[in-house]
Amino acid sequence: MKLIIASPHTVKAARKRCISKFLHYFKKGFQDEKYLGWERQYKSEAHIQFQQKLDAKTFKELLSAKAYETIAHTAIQIESKTNLLFSFEKMAIRDAVKSKEGAKQFATGLFQYLYTTGSSQQRFEGFVESISQLPRKQTRVLTWPLVTVFSFIAQPENHIFLKPKVTQRAAEKYKFDFDYISPPNWDTYESLLAFAEQIRSDTKFLRPRDFIDLQSFIWVVGSDEYPD
Repeated sequence: MKLIIASPHTVKAARKRCISKFLHYFKKGFQDEKYLGWERQYKSEAHIQFQQKLDAKTFKELLSAKAYETIAHTAIQIESKTNLLFSFEKMAIRDAVKSKEGAKQFATGLFQYLYTTGSSQQRFEGFVESISQLPRKQTRVLTWPLVTVFSFIAQPENHIFLKPKVTQRAAEKYKFDFDYISPPNWDTYESLLAFAEQIRSDTKFLRPRDFIDLQSFIWVVGSDEYPD
């Protein structure tokens, strides 16, 4: 998505409106009890569960034991307690890892993305390739939500979750030139990270902690659940 170039005054006013909208719903910002209950807590709890069950040491031990189904089912079970994916997306990933081959593809790809060395781009593109090779039963699995949800839950200090329509709508309102392309790709993901970092800078007085807060801000700005 490309935006018409706006004047600095227009951009500043648009971003101020978005921040005002967020504060309309959550008067104490990212520390607001309602915000914590509605937006942050369940994501934070999923992250804690992931780190308890699939931290680097445990994950590596499970891979060494070839417990691919255990890894895949654990990650999916943790995500299932959130509302980040639509029901058809949850079904698609469950179907994709039912076979041992699918579970192995998912588990090894996720470990390499989260816990190996290499540039962010190399690891992201490697995970996209892993997801693209998963078996498909009915619904496709190579989507932005499925590519980004597990890393977001695992490491919200490093990774962000992408809901395409809501994020495009939020970027338009925020007057941010979000470089969105539908098939998962590094340029779009890098653009999303830049969008989130712009929000971090603009809301530093609200003390955002991580990409959970920044993704939640994007959701509030762009979602129909929070009318303007």
